[in-house]
Amino acid sequence: MLRVGLIQMRTPAEQSAALAQAEPLVREAAAHGARLIATPEGTNILQRDKPRLFAAMTPAERDPCVAGLSALAAELGVWILIGSALVRRDDGQCANRAILVRPDGRVAATYDKLHMFDVDLPTGEHIRESASYTPGDRAVVAEAAGATLGLSICYDLRFPKLYNALAHAGAEVLAIPAAFTRPTGAAHWEVLMRARAIETGSFVIAPAQGGTHEDGRATWGRSIVVAPWGEVVALADHDEPCALVADLDLAQVPKARDAIPALANERAFSGPAGARQASLSAAE
Repeated sequence: MLRVGLIQMRTPAEQSAALAQAEPLVREAAAHGARLIATPEGTNILQRDKPRLFAAMTPAERDPCVAGLSALAAELGVWILIGSALVRRDDGQCANRAILVRPDGRVAATYDKLHMFDVDLPTGEHIRESASYTPGDRAVVAEAAGATLGLSICYDLRFPKLYNALAHAGAEVLAIPAAFTRPTGAAHWEVLMRARAIETGSFVIAPAQGGTHEDGRATWGRSIVVAPWGEVVALADHDEPCALVADLDLAQVPKARDAIPALANERAFSGPAGARQASLSAAE
């Protein structure tokens, strides 16, 4: 049995303030026995003013929030998945990066968000994530607290092929830290989380941003844990900062995959004429 903690935040526009918000919630989850604690997308900073954001971003190893959470992992002896930190890459570009920290404070794995959220919302809001960040180019699985974890971030949720690839690579738990907008959260948040769990026979853990932030954005909250059969194991039914704790019985993963062997039954096929992608491979 793996006890996980999901940290729901309302990240401010400065890294030290973000750490000050996250730290007591991480301590609360650890005090309740969580061995793997996950924070949301944009844990370290949320700032819609692009010049201010770019001026504040640093390489991950110099970011005060990332450094503070890494030290906290070592102090508490827990795994911490920084769901994402907005950081500078080695080439000077920016990344939306998940960082998995070991109980000794060292980085076990990183993942740069693959899919950029470039949308025009019904509210009239225009979001162009690709104007700020360089997308990643690889899927990542990592061992953490006795489980195989598949890493993803927010908008990745809408691309099921990624989660099939993570499950085929052995992921038992799919991490989907997020900062969902309120319109898309109200419409799609829970149903998509449950769909990804059911399709892959995996647990889903989704720590979220929630509420009206210092920079004016509004996020959905409702951090959620979903079991491989699709049932909601734990839910924060609000958008306030909190620590949500749940137990994952990893034995449910092979049971669900044996009951509905969708991963095993996948077949390669040719796409229809004119399809953007000529063929899909069940092995991907």
